[in-house]
Amino acid sequence: MKRKFLFVAAENDGIPRCKAGGMGDVVRDVPRQIASRGDLAHVITPSYSRLHNSDATKLTDVHFVFRGVPHNAEIFEVTGKKEITGIKHYVLHHPDIKAGDIAHIYYNDPDQPFYTDANVFSLFCTAVAAAIRDDAFGKIDILHLHDWHTSMLLFLREFNPRFQNLRNIRMVYSIHNLAIQGIRPFDNNYSSVQAFFPDINYDRDKLYDRRYPDCINLMAVGIRLADAVHTVSPSYKEDIQKPSDPPHFIGGEGLEEDLQQAEREGRLFGILNGANYSDVTQVEKGILWRQCVRRLFRWLQEEKKDYKAHYMAHTGEKITRWQEHKPDFICTSVARLTEQKFYFFKKEPGLLRGLMEKLQKVNGVYILLGTGAPEYEEIFREASYEFKNFIFINAQSESIIDMLYQESDLYLMPSQFEPCGISQMLAMRNGQPCLVHNTGGLKDTVRHLVTGFSFDGVTTKEKIGNFLRVFSDAVDLYFQDRSAWNEIAANARKERFTWEKSVDTYYKELYSPV
Repeated sequence: MKRKFLFVAAENDGIPRCKAGGMGDVVRDVPRQIASRGDLAHVITPSYSRLHNSDATKLTDVHFVFRGVPHNAEIFEVTGKKEITGIKHYVLHHPDIKAGDIAHIYYNDPDQPFYTDANVFSLFCTAVAAAIRDDAFGKIDILHLHDWHTSMLLFLREFNPRFQNLRNIRMVYSIHNLAIQGIRPFDNNYSSVQAFFPDINYDRDKLYDRRYPDCINLMAVGIRLADAVHTVSPSYKEDIQKPSDPPHFIGGEGLEEDLQQAEREGRLFGILNGANYSDVTQVEKGILWRQCVRRLFRWLQEEKKDYKAHYMAHTGEKITRWQEHKPDFICTSVARLTEQKFYFFKKEPGLLRGLMEKLQKVNGVYILLGTGAPEYEEIFREASYEFKNFIFINAQSESIIDMLYQESDLYLMPSQFEPCGISQMLAMRNGQPCLVHNTGGLKDTVRHLVTGFSFDGVTTKEKIGNFLRVFSDAVDLYFQDRSAWNEIAANARKERFTWEKSVDTYYKELYSPV
């Protein structure tokens, strides 16, 4: 008998324009595996007041109570990027859920972290709970929730008598990034539990943040109340059960006791994410520099990029020079510019200088593509003016990203911590060795001197020093022992982190009742 799954998430790359990070990839790929097994997978995200406007079919209206007053939302079925039997994609529209300033999904509220997002996703979860109660999707067997944005569904199952039917559904909770926890006050704030649900009696002891007892921690809610808790790699599961010692080690971030309890109860599972190895986009080889220049000219014509037009012109000039006199070695990074991904560069400005000096000796370049936190964008724009062999493409382009994965020699991923990581898998899939920090999912996917290179250390200073040393050794290996390098590259290409294997484990550990 077919089982029906409902995935609830903030992102879904199974539909256009609904992705900010790796969560979107997971929510795209896991339902495809479920459908291939003959089960049914439905996926719902907010519409963000934009995803329901074209090629969408209204499924139903949903009536629910939020902030103590009646609300109405609309659910639309939307077309996926691929039409796959057994998968349906939905978006929920409500006028109070608008596009954010981060990937047109999330909001940046520096004065009150999570203020707007908590408003948005608490409303979204309440509407989804009402839709399930009213059988909008038919009978649901498994409800798979993703990150803190969706944990209010567990709150509603536990405390709201209107949603008793949720107790008949197995609820799985995936942690994609424990560091982002969705912490908001219990009361005395428009974005608080009391404001959202003034008529619900709840137990603060099941919800509170151990560091801020007057606040709810929505990541903790997911860990404490879900039937199964899932981390996106085995090593990250182990890391987050240990207390953090920032900046040297990022672990449980205050939630290690909750995670240890989930482990004792047999509810905590670490399962590595997968990557796709079929229907991989192949781009034309040998036109990387030309494509970069083309994209820069397009960006220069966009009004929203006027503020960095001078920088883009500068980048175009550098790329044109490298197009005329090609480098002998290319290393790359593609990432959102955040503390997680590039802390070591911010902590030690001499780190980038050391990389550039080594590359200069071998006629090499480092290409970094990404956008993100303003302070990190500024660090790398200034570095681009300083180092002629550092190319910072401060924008996004799928075509350039595909070329970087395909044509570079070495991929750099020195994340301070990494729940899983997808970039290293994509680089390895193309036979590109990676140099990574030996943490979380990077530890589970890159083997030093076998499929790539890794560095570690006890202190941040030691890690940075080892990063530089391993980088220098890797570059030397490329030029001094090409056969050894080619063997590492071939081993990287042969690795298979498949979704088939991952979802097999999902069925055994997450989706089957104990």
